[in-house]
Amino acid sequence: MKLPAPVTTPAALLLLAGLTVTACAPQTSTGKAGTDEKSGTLRVWLFQEVANKPKEQVVEQAVAAFEKRHRGAKVEVEYIPVETRAQRVKAAFNDPESAPDLIEYGNTDTAGYVKDGGLADITAEFGAWDEAKDTDPTAEQSVTVAGKVYGAPLFVGVRALYYRTDVFRELGLAAPKSQAELVSTAKKIRKAKPDLYGIAVGGAYTYGAMPFVWSAGGELATADGDTYKAAVNSEAARAGITTYTSLFGDDNCPAAKCAQMGGNATVTAFAAGKAGMAIGGDFSHAAVEAGAVKGKYAVVPLPGTTPGSIAPAFAGGNNIGVLKSTSHRTLAVDLLKSLTGKDTQGRLFDAMGFLPTYTDVRADAARRRPFVKPFIDTLGAGTRFVPASPGWGQIDAGLVLPTMFQEVVSGRKNVKSAADDAAKKMDAAFAPAG
Repeated sequence: MKLPAPVTTPAALLLLAGLTVTACAPQTSTGKAGTDEKSGTLRVWLFQEVANKPKEQVVEQAVAAFEKRHRGAKVEVEYIPVETRAQRVKAAFNDPESAPDLIEYGNTDTAGYVKDGGLADITAEFGAWDEAKDTDPTAEQSVTVAGKVYGAPLFVGVRALYYRTDVFRELGLAAPKSQAELVSTAKKIRKAKPDLYGIAVGGAYTYGAMPFVWSAGGELATADGDTYKAAVNSEAARAGITTYTSLFGDDNCPAAKCAQMGGNATVTAFAAGKAGMAIGGDFSHAAVEAGAVKGKYAVVPLPGTTPGSIAPAFAGGNNIGVLKSTSHRTLAVDLLKSLTGKDTQGRLFDAMGFLPTYTDVRADAARRRPFVKPFIDTLGAGTRFVPASPGWGQIDAGLVLPTMFQEVVSGRKNVKSAADDAAKKMDAAFAPAG
């Protein structure tokens, strides 16, 4: 997911108009799964953002429009912490009587939630929805498992290269156009200004590292019948790992300081004026604007291996799904459309900076807010997603990839050994998940 805090905030959105925001335990539903009541109260769980009020106001409008269309229906929205979502959602799946009707969830959670039997298959409704035809293919992929659709995308998040215009001007540097130039530029900055990281990188920054693997022709895993087979130890993937880990060292970002850093820490370092470059998301824009480098930075797509190319980025973001246990299936799907439709996504972009998942809405956003152009160019060049397997949750929670990177940058293992070990752990997670 991007999960926004994300990535930052990887989060999503909703609230009000005759609606009640609850902050306590969920109320018990009086409905029964399998029925399709056309009136009553629908309950929604959305993610709580750091600054949530603008999100609430947009959701309020979407809910008001829904309630106007369905006079006998009311909506209650509860904002839940992203950090505790796993426990809350698992409890909801296990106790359908007290579960909400809709939930916001990170897009990397899709396969696991489907395996758990918690999300409703809305393939038919999504296919008949006129607005859905403009959904970005990668965003649609994030709600799709085995050809069936289990929700609607709410927003998408991608990363690009932030760089210090003042530092580059002073040193006579140009924005790098290939990964080889990125590495050499980072080391030039560090040599000229030892108090700066050339580029802030993190051993725990999985989605900042994966573009190096993908642009080298590597993959996380490949489909293997009904499951997946790890490919992170392929020759191509190892080439990307080698490039990324070459950025750890005294000549750029010392391993002792950078091996444990994640995405938020690298963006924080850049925003504080401690790095010449960083890989950050569209969702990082507000944090950078609030930092010491305001007015002294620019953003370009992260370059690929070939000069002038764009490295594939991870397509993060959040979705909204209808729970299989809802007793208001028809109403719940219509509310989902209100919360994830074009009008709401446009408003969310203006309020929160979340990139719309509709290509036409996103193009309009780029015309109105030029800062998103590098991110939209990155999306247009093609993005990647994690394997659609319940096993991915175990791989992610087990820090398999961060451990691989950290073993290399610490010198404990070479690239081949670390990648082989990571592949074994990934295969172990994929096997029972199939």
